[in-house]
Amino acid sequence: MRHLPLDHPGTADHRSPMRFLWWLITGQWHTMLLGMFFGIVWMVSQAVMPAMIGLAIDQGVAAKDTGMLVKWTAVMLGIGLVQAVAGIMRHRFAVTNWLTAAYRTVQLVARQATHLGATLPKRVATGEVVAIGTNDLSHLGNAMDVTARAAGAVVSFLVVAVILLRTSVTLGLLVLLGVPLLLLAIGPLLKPLQRRNMAQREMMGELSNLATDIVGGLRVLRGIGGEAVFHDRYVRDSQKVREAGVQVGRLQSVLDALQIFLPGVFVVLVVWIGARFAVEGRITAGELVAFYGYAAFLMIPLRTATEFANKWIRAFVAARRVIRVLALEPEVVDPDTSYDEPPVGAELVDVRSGLRVPHGCLTAVVSDPPDDSAAVADRLGRYAEGEVLWGGVPLDMLDRAVVRRRIVVSDTGSTLFSGRLDEQLDIHDRGPEAVARALRTASAEDVLEALPEGMHALVTERGRSFSGGQRQRLVLARALAADPEILVLVEPTSAVDAHTEARVADRLREHRAGRTTVVTTSSPLLLDRVDHVAFLRDGAVVAFGAHRDLLRDVPEYRSVVTREEEATV
Repeated sequence: MRHLPLDHPGTADHRSPMRFLWWLITGQWHTMLLGMFFGIVWMVSQAVMPAMIGLAIDQGVAAKDTGMLVKWTAVMLGIGLVQAVAGIMRHRFAVTNWLTAAYRTVQLVARQATHLGATLPKRVATGEVVAIGTNDLSHLGNAMDVTARAAGAVVSFLVVAVILLRTSVTLGLLVLLGVPLLLLAIGPLLKPLQRRNMAQREMMGELSNLATDIVGGLRVLRGIGGEAVFHDRYVRDSQKVREAGVQVGRLQSVLDALQIFLPGVFVVLVVWIGARFAVEGRITAGELVAFYGYAAFLMIPLRTATEFANKWIRAFVAARRVIRVLALEPEVVDPDTSYDEPPVGAELVDVRSGLRVPHGCLTAVVSDPPDDSAAVADRLGRYAEGEVLWGGVPLDMLDRAVVRRRIVVSDTGSTLFSGRLDEQLDIHDRGPEAVARALRTASAEDVLEALPEGMHALVTERGRSFSGGQRQRLVLARALAADPEILVLVEPTSAVDAHTEARVADRLREHRAGRTTVVTTSSPLLLDRVDHVAFLRDGAVVAFGAHRDLLRDVPEYRSVVTREEEATV
């Protein structure tokens, strides 16, 4: 029995959708082969049953031989038991193959998302990733599931054809030639179905992304009166997706109808020819009954074959979406040869801006526009390329794992994941005391008190059950609870009121005493409590010192900070 999730999903071949699907199959080849084996036994058992019934009629009933009747009845009972056991095992392996393919894909995408980091939201829409997790997994699993039955369908078709050829060359040739012709008749529908499926899936991903953006910014939209505009846009786009779904449904309904109609016509033709042969005495009554059984049975492999084609088309579309994510490369990669880690207490220097971050101090970075200071934060955390020295060691010559462990950047785009609140805040297992201290520093005790279940409360996706200010304080508490050697905070109090901001400013200095902290902000409440302020103009440091000194001596700095103060008032 395979344990899921896997210890390691492996390295996927994402050069093409078909190569990825083949990689999924070869990664679980033993369960795929066992599923196909039991699928063949299960369907062949059904295929030979009409022959046994025909022999029982001819040799037992027609010949009035009770012994032969009992013999063939016992044979049918044995075949029935084999079919039942094979059916159970086939289903078990089909479910195993479905789950294995789905779990491996989930693990691959999750690992790739971690590998890409900040690159992922820049390159892939949220809706596309959501579509992989909600729809594409099932299509990949269905392809693995139907393969076992498809193998049984092919083998059972050949078995029936051989039996019919031995009884009647005409009927045998009719089956051998007729079934492929039926499949060819359905074939022209498969390509358009794949194309329409692909178009619909792309539109569904875009619609999911639009819905995510609308829900995430609903409070802002209401504030500026844009709710109706985005509602109308969503209605229009959802109608386009509905129309695309109808187009897929129309073609799918034709395909489903043909799956029933064409085999039905084929069955009628086989039975009609068999009946004429029986009247002419060319076949016995038992063989006629067997022919009818074969004709009815052939509908199963025929429908399985079309189902196989349909599900593999959907799997092909799903695989194309998955490999699109797997083929992405992060903007920042590990060096071929990494340097030794710098010692604790080493100074961090952003060469491009000239910013020097003293060890153990609370340093603020101010700029107009704020994007310049945010860019510095990205470089300090190695989320963007740029020459940064850490104890004289180029930051881009260190493994990202080292940088992520010792330097934490918490920006305004940081969100909460769904799950229990304590698990979301204590990501490094620092313990309840560290989390409680971080919540106090972030002035988030009231958020906790408002939750009936406290730290065991469930957080909804992206923390949407909290207000903007509550989410921001919880994100700050999570960063503080991690207790990194160097903490970079981007606008950590932009969504809270002045009283809360003042408490956070007072407590932050105490909380991070003796450790290096960088804050990008233009809030006077925060700036008045930091050790040093670096003022940027055109992305370069033009002034460095205490907040009050800069207010007095640097008019441009005073203009930026005072404007923020006036906006707050």
